[in-house]
Amino acid sequence: MDSDLHSPSRLLIELRIEHAELDATIDRLMEVAEPRDELLLRRLKKKRLALRDRMVQLERLLDPQEPA
Repeated sequence: MDSDLHSPSRLLIELRIEHAELDATIDRLMEVAEPRDELLLRRLKKKRLALRDRMVQLERLLDPQEPA
């Protein structure tokens, strides 16, 4: 059971949730923040990109491409 909590599949799900939450936060800040906090937005977008990169790595680990 403990290994399921730390499996790549579980981590991928958690990263997807965190990515979606960041998306929503960024969208809200872009709509309501006036004047916009550009530094905060850049940091959030950078974190979102890092999460996306990690998700791609895990997806490749879980579903490796077979050679053509």
